[in-house]
Amino acid sequence: MKVFIVGGTGLLGSEGAKVLIERGHEVTAIALPPLPAGAELPPEMKVEFGNYLELSDDELRQHLTGMDAIVFAAGVDERVEAGPPIYELYRKYNIEPVRRLFGIAKQCGVRHAVVCGSYFSYFDREWPEMKLAETHPYIASRKEQERVALSFADDTFDVAVLELPYIFGVQKGRKPVWVIVAGALAKMPGVTFWPKGGTTMVTVRQVGEAIAGAVEFNRGGKCYPIGWYNKTWKEMLAIFHKEMGKPKRKTLSIGVGMFGIAGRAITRMKKKEGVECGLDPSKFAPLQCAETYIDKSLGCLPLGVKEDDIDAAIAASARLSFDVVKGKTGEILSMKAE
Repeated sequence: MKVFIVGGTGLLGSEGAKVLIERGHEVTAIALPPLPAGAELPPEMKVEFGNYLELSDDELRQHLTGMDAIVFAAGVDERVEAGPPIYELYRKYNIEPVRRLFGIAKQCGVRHAVVCGSYFSYFDREWPEMKLAETHPYIASRKEQERVALSFADDTFDVAVLELPYIFGVQKGRKPVWVIVAGALAKMPGVTFWPKGGTTMVTVRQVGEAIAGAVEFNRGGKCYPIGWYNKTWKEMLAIFHKEMGKPKRKTLSIGVGMFGIAGRAITRMKKKEGVECGLDPSKFAPLQCAETYIDKSLGCLPLGVKEDDIDAAIAASARLSFDVVKGKTGEILSMKAE
């Protein structure tokens, strides 16, 4: 198949391209410049640099005509902060692009579509009592992104939404999300204080396999909760401690009450700065302290995802993150809204 990836030079898009090319597909990508320094992209992938948001409908039709599938691996996540209401930022970069791109793709005869979404949407369905979408703008936006994407699904256009969890693995020259964790650990003297609970996780290779599997196997409109390894935060942090040169460092778990106090303080500080977070820190404690686990049979196995070395991927993410914190990486790209 001929596959068009929006965001094909990013961590997820490039890995999806790699797996698709390995399976014999032809991949074309559009992405914002510049390339991360040292990034290893599949040489067979055709890349056009530019802002797809600035392209006319006719220009997008030129890109999509003759394609069999489209993958949306762009947009922004909860790391990006903005002035209120932050939901409008998510609407601009995550929701409306899917509406526009999928509409044009369907008109052009594209038959398969994939969205890289968030596992928070899965837990919003599973735990309605937590009212996650009502509380957190980012989760509400991901829920709406799913609704918009699935509205295009019919017998001529297959739509798969990958509800992605925490992802480990690195792309040279790109700042990992885990710099936040590394920075926090570096500031804690002696002992790590962290919320109780844990999360499901996958390697970036497994995300690439999920993307390729969704292109190849999905029929109709469906959401796939993606998760393979369920680890406690303590288990994850033990690997971070080893990579920071403190393998015997202890982690003390804090509960919802204590974590909530810290979250409310962060919310007050952000409000003074005129900034709104996609995940409201003052109300995030119950979710952060939960066991957000996902069984591999729900999404990974149906899409043909294989076993991988999660501990090695965590270690690689931790090493690069600590290098960023220490200023050892030189030029490195961060996620931002363009």
